[in-house]
Amino acid sequence: MSPAFLFFVIFAYFALLLAVAWATSRNADNASFFIGNKSSNWALVAFGMVGTTLSGVTFISVPGAVGRDGFGYLQITIGYVIGYLVVAFVLLPVYYRLRLTSIYHYLDVRLGRRASRSGAAFFIVSRTLGATARLYLVVNILQATILDRLGVPFWATNAVILLMILLYTYEGGVKTIVWTDTLQTTGMLAGLVTCVWFLLHTMDLSVSGSLAQMQSAGLARVFDFNVDSPGYLWKQIVAGAFITIAMTGMDQEMMQKNISVRTVDGAQKNMLLLTFILVIVLGLFLFLGGLLHLYAAQAGVTAAGDRLFPTIVMEHLPAAMQLIFFVALVSALFPSADGALTALTSSFCIDLLGMQRRQGHGLDEKTSVRWRHRVHLGFCALFLVLVMVFKWIDSASMIGVILKLAGYTYGPLLGLFGFGLLTRRAVRDRWVPAVVIAGPVLCALLEHWQHVFFGSYKLGLELLVVNGLFVFAGLWLVSSPGRRGALAGAN
Repeated sequence: MSPAFLFFVIFAYFALLLAVAWATSRNADNASFFIGNKSSNWALVAFGMVGTTLSGVTFISVPGAVGRDGFGYLQITIGYVIGYLVVAFVLLPVYYRLRLTSIYHYLDVRLGRRASRSGAAFFIVSRTLGATARLYLVVNILQATILDRLGVPFWATNAVILLMILLYTYEGGVKTIVWTDTLQTTGMLAGLVTCVWFLLHTMDLSVSGSLAQMQSAGLARVFDFNVDSPGYLWKQIVAGAFITIAMTGMDQEMMQKNISVRTVDGAQKNMLLLTFILVIVLGLFLFLGGLLHLYAAQAGVTAAGDRLFPTIVMEHLPAAMQLIFFVALVSALFPSADGALTALTSSFCIDLLGMQRRQGHGLDEKTSVRWRHRVHLGFCALFLVLVMVFKWIDSASMIGVILKLAGYTYGPLLGLFGFGLLTRRAVRDRWVPAVVIAGPVLCALLEHWQHVFFGSYKLGLELLVVNGLFVFAGLWLVSSPGRRGALAGAN
């Protein structure tokens, strides 16, 4: 298919997003941008969050990793289900009880102002790095398959895509992305189902027949019972649960959409529906990965990892499938980036600039909107720079990079929220920033010297939990009996 035509399709898709943004952002204010005026439909939020949760990394990396890990990702998925239940029935009631706009205000109420700012700062670092890593993966594929052939440089592709995202999130924020994410999730899932159907049809396989071939090729293995392996069953389940609790329940981007639903009951329904859909979709992505590897073996394709899916589509499938692939890929690109920009702007304005505290104390609505616009532009510029940095790094599997970053940057959030929810102790607030920085530093040292401490055992995704425990222990050391704030959470 002509690169120029695919280029035109991408811009037509973006025009549709702009039309949705125009329709949903009229008369928008800060409440619209931050929490959608508390009027979001829970079913729409749940469906749209599938695209945000999965992103372009899942679309490309999970199928590509089947050749190495088989269906082992299902072990993590079991942990995801446990984690979503904790988010729905432990964290969401706390957030609604406090009527939060930023979830890090809970840390202010429970532990103190420095704890709140420390939590927000780690979220900003983590989400900025994670979102730009995801964005890089998809932009790089678009560049290699379309725009290089049109003579467009990578930096220009990166800049134009970020400009697109900026334009449709600039005014409406959450109020807009609840609808655009729903549209984009539909495009991504339609592409996924179509690719699975086409590969089954091309190889003349039934679902059961393809699974049998995957099993004989060693692609369908699920459980790893080797205790020393990074993919050990119980390690993956526990890590999956804590990844979800930290990266969803303690993440402003994910919770910002949840708390835009009017009631806690609606938000919990949203979380349960998201869990159900997500398990099915992740299973389908793994099945697609198995089909891609079977096809690669038949066709003599040597590409692997993140390059497998786009290579097969662009070099072996017909033009119609190339078009479907690109619509699905672009649909997977935007939700993770638009939500991240909105959430980062919200957290910076509310938690670090104290915008809500200053309302009525010299800061009017017009001035606060102007501040929000400047912060939003600033994060967009930062995204531009960091995507270029990831281009320079050029890792073969971005999902590994993202999970590694999450272990270091979400661990402090896990420790902060865990301490607030599980204890009744009051911390010395001035020591909190030092404690949350010490956690990742200790994890880095532990990982470097793990061969000395653990022998053949290799740290994997459980680094997130270890990081959280370091921070929890540090907070205990700088705390005393007696509770700060009106709520201790679940206890």
